[in-house]
Amino acid sequence: MIAFDEALGRLTELAGPLGTEMLPLEHADGRRLAAPVVARFDAPKAPTSAMDGYAVRDADIAEGIGEFDVTGKSFAGEPYLAGLSRGTAVRVFTGALVPPGTDRVVMQEDVQVRGSRIVIETMPSELRHLRSVGADFRAGETLVDGGSTLTPQKLIAIAAADLAGIDVFVQPRVSVICCGDELAPPGLAGRREGQIPESVSFGVAALVRRWGGRIVRRVRIPDVLANLQAEAASALEVSDVVVTIGGASVGERDFAKEMFAPLGLVFAFDKVAMKPAKPVWMGRLGRKIVLGLPGNPTSAYVAARLFLAPLLCGLGGGSPSEAVTWRDMLLAGELEASPQRDTFFRAKNEGGLALPLANQDSAAQKAIAEADLLIRRRAGASRATAGTFVDVLAL
Repeated sequence: MIAFDEALGRLTELAGPLGTEMLPLEHADGRRLAAPVVARFDAPKAPTSAMDGYAVRDADIAEGIGEFDVTGKSFAGEPYLAGLSRGTAVRVFTGALVPPGTDRVVMQEDVQVRGSRIVIETMPSELRHLRSVGADFRAGETLVDGGSTLTPQKLIAIAAADLAGIDVFVQPRVSVICCGDELAPPGLAGRREGQIPESVSFGVAALVRRWGGRIVRRVRIPDVLANLQAEAASALEVSDVVVTIGGASVGERDFAKEMFAPLGLVFAFDKVAMKPAKPVWMGRLGRKIVLGLPGNPTSAYVAARLFLAPLLCGLGGGSPSEAVTWRDMLLAGELEASPQRDTFFRAKNEGGLALPLANQDSAAQKAIAEADLLIRRRAGASRATAGTFVDVLAL
């Protein structure tokens, strides 16, 4: 059994990026950008109107000319290319190129239209209502940093750079194997005595997606070693990470580790000095990684949040530390001492304070639904009282 920080360090050593791939923009939402996106040209490339109105010259206004001949119209995508001459104006619309010689756009609300002429009755304000060349960004400017997780806003900027596809890091493919004779699909557990709904894989699969992974397989297997070994081999063929749930202890039917033994599993760690989730383990088979979670729901989810999330973050091109960045928060309540192991208390954010949940049982499922924080108390920590600063991590 090793300390939590040491286990996390060993995981980090194995969590290198899986590679990159080119994706069209429409499929890139939520993916991690492999390289910076750099603008290839100025935006806008030429002066454009920021309003619906009329393009005019300042020299004409300075001369006191108040009535202008409207010589053309400029639409977005259909510009008026002839320049302005003395005493003339061009009708322009928002986003349209303004004609050469334009100094400002007078808003349409500030003019009177008289046939093919307009009259400017009041002096225009200081606002010119023009978007100058490069007002948005310049050629060579970085629009989105490499390593960024792509959001709808970032996709807008990338498309504005005139890119149809971008390099992103490959998503880790994840298989989830639930071990246990007692497990039944939700909705069917009441049909047979001694069965319970299999619940943990749904939360683990959602966590995989949240942290950049892709579920390729999720199965429930009874505790029959031959069947489990066959499933382990099949899962490894299509996955970068295989997650097992249950079967991690030392009972007669706990086969989670043994199911990978014929394949040459090499352990990175086997049990961690932590509470809950002490039975968590991790190993590798070549470049494939196997993470074993305990069977108790709270223990399994806490272990997944603390180990699977940083693993996926690293494999997907980020830093594992992104997923386990702790912050200080004032405690609202009391916590018992943690004399021998790192203890992770489930809590919820109550008005900016970390309130520990009353039920800290490793099998609790209602309580884990209420939790949105983990509080970490390191081995050797004494009892903590309300008002103490504690380390917290968002669940």
